[in-house]
Amino acid sequence: MPLDIAPFQARRAQLLATMQAAGGGVAIIPTAPERFRNRDTTYAYRFDSYFYYLTAFREPEAVLVLVAGDTPKSILFCRTKDMEREIWDGYRFGPDAAREAFGFDEARPIAELDEQLGTLLANQPAVFHSVGYEPDWDRRVADALNRVRAQARTGCHAPGQIRDVRSLIDEMRLVKDAAEIATLRRAAGISAGGHIRAMRAARPGAFEYEVEAELIHEFRRHGSQAPAYNSIVASGPNACVLHYVENDRQLADGDLLLIDAGCELDGYASDITRSFPVSGRFSGPQKAVYELVLAAQAAAIAEIRPGASWNAGHDAATRVLAQGFIDLGLLAGSLDAALETGTYRQFYMHRTGHWLGLDVHDAGEYKIGGEWRKLVQGNVLTVEPGAYIRPADGVPEAFWNIGIRIEDDALVTADGCDIITHATPKSVADIEAVMAER
Repeated sequence: MPLDIAPFQARRAQLLATMQAAGGGVAIIPTAPERFRNRDTTYAYRFDSYFYYLTAFREPEAVLVLVAGDTPKSILFCRTKDMEREIWDGYRFGPDAAREAFGFDEARPIAELDEQLGTLLANQPAVFHSVGYEPDWDRRVADALNRVRAQARTGCHAPGQIRDVRSLIDEMRLVKDAAEIATLRRAAGISAGGHIRAMRAARPGAFEYEVEAELIHEFRRHGSQAPAYNSIVASGPNACVLHYVENDRQLADGDLLLIDAGCELDGYASDITRSFPVSGRFSGPQKAVYELVLAAQAAAIAEIRPGASWNAGHDAATRVLAQGFIDLGLLAGSLDAALETGTYRQFYMHRTGHWLGLDVHDAGEYKIGGEWRKLVQGNVLTVEPGAYIRPADGVPEAFWNIGIRIEDDALVTADGCDIITHATPKSVADIEAVMAER
């Protein structure tokens, strides 16, 4: 399918307009470098999210420069065509083809960047770049500014302001456009299939890594380029470790298996967590905790709508969980006391969600001026309450090593939200039905 470059051009135009409204200047946005895994072998390449959001360009060694002024323009600096290197490393666009394919005003060889920056920054009011993000780029921009300052006696002046371009792009990335939403929906569908496949593959005696392999198989066979993050496949006591990624334990009868996994599709992440019994049926205590977490998630989802506070969902989920822990005999005292003292954090110690998009923990602030941000249509966020009950004095043994998290991806709509990961089985009945098909 041909790439639709219109959304990327529109984002560049929006950023240029924002820069112009702020007084104008030049933005410098590099992609990610290739990184070595060992000796002369690199990790699988993944572009920088900010750069890709504005360009759709996936090659390394590339930089986007935006010039806001009377004649705004976008310039891509990228690798030149090199038929010898293409034999070894694959196709390169080169500046001319990249300009045409991705809709830039200009494209130039990356080797010319440092020389050109001096000209591009001369007499500009501000330079916008990712301050502190990559020390090498801080030095590179500083060197370019010093080259301009060295020309002061010729009448040139260097930008008087250095601004963090990420703060401008973050606000744009918080509200997904139609193209982004379509990709996120496709990623969610692929990930849902992966979770269903994993449920059918899990059984006593299998290893966590075998289940992980089923996830990766399903992701790749439907066009996902990679997992969006290191998959968590955590059985038994491992489910009580929030960021467990070893995935090497053997599944045992009676275990719960917590899987936190999602694919990345064309740069965009999906993020789903499901918890289910390896045996195929929940025990009484497992079912009680599971339905508590499910109720907490439902309470959080009910708070997601335009104008609602970011934190409303977390507060709603926490109240349900804290009361549930009291009802199950895990906590003593009143709900108000549990919330005020934070005793519920013994079993629930993380937030209820995060932004989702090009990064699994996506760009954007959660508070503005000290107040929780209000949700708007087009935001995408996760909803992921949990309960993690480790062996401890005062905790009934029947609940030991029950670790449950339920996570879905929510798109804020005009009047509420749409759970785009709805195809992933979630109720006790639906999970047990899927596992009965093994």
